[in-house]
Parts: sequence; C-alpha cells; structure tokens
Amino acid sequence: MADIVLAIDLGTTATSCLVLDRNFRILAKGSLELTQHYPKPGWVEHDPSDIWDVTGRVIRLTMDRAGISGGDVAAIGITNQRETTIVWEKKTLQPVYNAIVWQCRRTADFCEELKNRGKEDIFREKTGLLLDPYFSGTKIRWLLDNVAGVAERARSGELAFGTVDSFALAHFTNGKVHATEPSNASRTLLYNIHTNRFDPELAEILGIPMGMLPEVRPSAGIFGYTEGLDFLPDGIPISGILGDQQAALFGQGCWKQGEAKCTYGTGAFVLLNTGERAVSSNRGLLTTVAWQIDGKTTYALEGSAFIAGAAVQWLRDGLGLIKSAPEIEELAKTVPDNGGVVFVPALAGLGAPYWRPDTQGVLAGITRGTTSGHIARAVLEGIALEVYDLVLAMSGDLGEPLRLMQVDGGASMNDLLMQFQADLLDLQVIRPMVTETTAFGAGLLAAYGAGLVDQIEDLPGGKPDRTFSPGLTREEAGSFVDEYHRVVNMLLNK
Repeated sequence: MADIVLAIDLGTTATSCLVLDRNFRILAKGSLELTQHYPKPGWVEHDPSDIWDVTGRVIRLTMDRAGISGGDVAAIGITNQRETTIVWEKKTLQPVYNAIVWQCRRTADFCEELKNRGKEDIFREKTGLLLDPYFSGTKIRWLLDNVAGVAERARSGELAFGTVDSFALAHFTNGKVHATEPSNASRTLLYNIHTNRFDPELAEILGIPMGMLPEVRPSAGIFGYTEGLDFLPDGIPISGILGDQQAALFGQGCWKQGEAKCTYGTGAFVLLNTGERAVSSNRGLLTTVAWQIDGKTTYALEGSAFIAGAAVQWLRDGLGLIKSAPEIEELAKTVPDNGGVVFVPALAGLGAPYWRPDTQGVLAGITRGTTSGHIARAVLEGIALEVYDLVLAMSGDLGEPLRLMQVDGGASMNDLLMQFQADLLDLQVIRPMVTETTAFGAGLLAAYGAGLVDQIEDLPGGKPDRTFSPGLTREEAGSFVDEYHRVVNMLLNK
C-alpha cells in the first residue's frame, strides 16, 4: 500500500523535497538551487521553465535517496514562495514572460500612483495588505502593460495567472487544474479575506481580467492528480497546498490562537495565529489567511522582512567574505563584538513595519579597524534587529508581549544568531528538530488532505531541539536597538 508523502518546497533560492513515511519521519531530503535573474536594479526574476525543471529533478533526486518509487507515493504537498507572479498560456502551459519574484520592486511607482488616487484604504480593508510592490496584483498589471499581446490575450481568456503553487499544480496535472488556495490568494491584492473570494472591484482598480485568476479551493483536499509526468506515475493526488510562511506555521504545530513562529529563509517572516478573527494592524503588519481547512478559515498576523538569509548570500556571492553560508557564524565569532558596525538589511527595500521600497541597505560605522568578522557579526545582528522590530509591532497590536518564539528555516541553524535573537526579544527562542518546517508543514497538510490521518491533532507538531534563553540585560539589549534605529532613521529621512 502506498503510504509515502512527498513534500515539495518551491522556494525563492532553491527547490526542496522531503520524503515522509507513514509516521512522518523524514526518509530523505534533497535541494537544488534556483537561478536568480536581475535584469535591472531592483528587478528580480525567475525562469518559470527552470522552476518546473528543478522541481522534477529534485523529486527524482530525493526519491532515489529514499530508495522509493513513484508507486509508493500516496500524496503530494506543495508549498511555495508567495506573491511571485507567473502568467502562462492555458493550452500549452508556456509562460509569456519570466516569473516576477516577490522581492522585485519594479511596480513601486504604480503603487504610489494608487496611493495618490486614494485607493490604499480599500485594499487594506478588503485584503489585509498594503499597497506595495511585494504583492502580486501590481506585478500582473505590469505584465499586461509591458509585454506585447498579453493584455489582449488575457481579455480573450487565453492566459492564466498564478502564484508558483498554481503554476506547479497546472504542470503536475497536465493542465487540467488551474487553482490555488486562500493562503496564496490572500497575497495577491485581489482576494477579499473576509468574503473568501477574488474581488471584482479590486480587479477593476488594477485593470486585471477576472478570467485570468485561478479557482480558490480549501488548503487541504484533493486539488488534482498527477498526469503525463516522466518522474511520477499518473494518479497521485496533490492534496495540500500552502504558502511557505503559512506552511511553516502549520509545520511548527502552531494550530491554536496565540502561537507564533519566525522563519529565517531568504527573508524573515513572523506569523501569529489569530484564530478565526482577522486582526487588523495599526503598526504596519499584514492580516493574512493562515489556511482554510474543513470549512473554517484561520487567520494570521504577519510581519515580513525582505532580507535575512539573502544577506548572508550577499556576503558569499557579492563580497566573497565566505565560501558557504554556514561559515558566517565562525567568521562572526572571530571578534568579540561588532566593533561599532551596524547593518540595516534593506537590500530589497524595508518591509514591515516601515514599508519603504525605495530604501537601500546600509553598512555604517566602518573604520580602519573594521574586519570581515565585524561585518559578518553586524549582518547577523541586523537580521535579528529587523525581526525585533516585527515582534515589537506585533506585541503592540496585540496589547501584550509574545510568550515565546518558535523558529525555523536555514538561518535558524546559526546558534549565534538565535542567541542574539533571544537576547533582543527577552524571550525563549525554540528551534525544532526539523528545521525544514516549511516543507514538513506541506507534507503534514497533504497527509490530512488525502485522508491518511483522521484529524489534525494526530499530526506531529514541531518537536523542540534547542531552546535559547535571554542572556543580556535590558540595558545591554536596548543599546543595540537604539543604535540600529538611529541608522534606520537616517536611512528613512535622507
């Protein structure tokens, strides 16, 4: 009997796969990097064909490592980089242009135009989002305005829009299914999170034909079946889909109201489960759908920082200070402190709570005595400090501090970063045994959606591996925060 679950994480810098057995033990894992394209300053793209090619290759790789065949697979779960925008031909599945990645800032001027027209309040009220280039809606509009023939073909019904989950689902099902689910739909600027459907008024404001948009289905359940693939047999159900940050929340076992996590991936994302209530933010956070399961919609409050692990990649690829990402911790440990160096990770603009896409990263306080160790340490501290700002805003919206923070993602394996995060937040930071929590969450959801377990409570949550407790006084932690905010304010006011 087939009882294996494949969990596919279609990330920003890599595509990963986990093979889970019937007891949700990881039999094998695999990951392959995804090529980033930067055609202009502030622009970020992926080749959609590359996304799908890497997906097939990583599935083959991971199944070979696990020693299983496609006939052993009972269900597939998908999680994905959110907001990234792809438009393709419905008949051929061929993209009309590269995928415009969530980090891309090319629509900043259009967002400002919408704000000047007084449209931000209606988007905020209906979608829980701000008018920012981060989200999908303005990216779709850019494609309609700037790629020859796309607007006409979209109006005639030839073209489909989707976030990366929809694009992958269409390929898994040989074009049979054009669908998404609420956690991804809620990141498009087109989805009303209160009525749980795409909103014609928002689509009209953005000038987007409703016929391009995917069907929205519950997060857990049968979306479709594999068909026509050369790496999997026909008939395997795709039974769970979530956006990556919501999948990490699910994989951490944050199924109850008041439970929170931070994922340190390309960016850093803090999500708090707010139950069946969509909590509005007065401090620059987002209200979003966590998931929709068994007819019930669960919401989350989210703080998004665009750059986290990507800053470490910049040290590796841009500056050549390290050869691999894990080396940053040892480099940072070569000095006792940051030597007065402060790093603001605004390499793709500032996200929450500032929402300033026009800003750029800052490395301040450099002297003749500055070493690569000081820079490495400042980069790690900058990541933790931007997360501090997110948690501070979240506590303000809630009217009470968070009790603890569960963490995951590649950078959560950095002990120096996690300890400093606990120091700043003055709370326990708990790292699970499974740090690939995003893919793990998609696998758990797929198992539930395929009926392999009867209730969510039968699924394993995030089992703790290590707890980091605060080690600085409030005065010591405050000095880091004050200096960071001084540099941020200089950046915002220049």
